[in-house]
Amino acid sequence: MQTPETRPSTDVPAVAKAYNGVDRNAFVFGLNPQAELWNGRLAMIGFLAYLVWDLAGYSVLRDVLHFIGY
Repeated sequence: MQTPETRPSTDVPAVAKAYNGVDRNAFVFGLNPQAELWNGRLAMIGFLAYLVWDLAGYSVLRDVLHFIGY
């Protein structure tokens, strides 16, 4: 039987830590790994916003294609 000293820790950290010990969710300005996470999150929000906008009947792509003659 395992004692508390030899049992693996099941504590979940309160903050998602990167390998260097920096919070991966922190907004840090500049070229760094956190920038990729924020870039992906904002891209997902933008894509979803465009889908909702398109479903509402306002399509930028359809208007552009109509303008150039397709």
